[in-house]
Amino acid sequence: MFIGHFAVGLAGKRFAPRAPLAVLLFAPLLLDGLWPIFLLLGWERVRIDRGNTAVTPLDFQHYPWSHSLLMALVWSALVAIAYRALTRDGRGAWWLAAAVTSHWVLDWITHRPDLPLWPGGPLVGLGLWRSMAATVIVELAMFFAGLWLYLRMTRPRGWVGRLSLGSLVVGVLYLYVVNLQPLPAAATERAIALSGLLGWLFIPWAWWIDWTRRTVHP
Repeated sequence: MFIGHFAVGLAGKRFAPRAPLAVLLFAPLLLDGLWPIFLLLGWERVRIDRGNTAVTPLDFQHYPWSHSLLMALVWSALVAIAYRALTRDGRGAWWLAAAVTSHWVLDWITHRPDLPLWPGGPLVGLGLWRSMAATVIVELAMFFAGLWLYLRMTRPRGWVGRLSLGSLVVGVLYLYVVNLQPLPAAATERAIALSGLLGWLFIPWAWWIDWTRRTVHP
């Protein structure tokens, strides 16, 4: 799952209107943000296995600290506690906890059985990635539904507000198409991890959107 996680972040404005978009995106993207860091530290492992699934050639061999269900719940609690302490926004804290956990749920739907329930535990996954067409249909439907909910809750502050959000949408869709292409033959685990770190750039991008749009009630 890729843009499905962005869908959760965008939709979050409807359920946690006080939370900035940067925080709403941070929550569902967190596990994928931690993953490349843990790869570089040697705590987790991935390899290229062409034909692994129809959507990605990545074989996620070992990623219990970023992508097990137990650790997803731990990261969810930490995010919610930190946000609640900083903002006193209880409703937003509950939504952020659900958004972090949603990452694991969406990955469980898309991945083949490679997601651990806990470090060293059984591996699960429903395998939507076995079908390219089904994956694209589901993810695009989620993304545009999330975008629609976000648009209902915000208004641009002039043309810059339209540009900031529009550029994010184009950027996400462009990266989605790129991610569906075959990996270069020379790709390595380190290169995959370094490219994964670029995902953190979406957080300051979302802060820009926050500055250029205002929250309204539908």
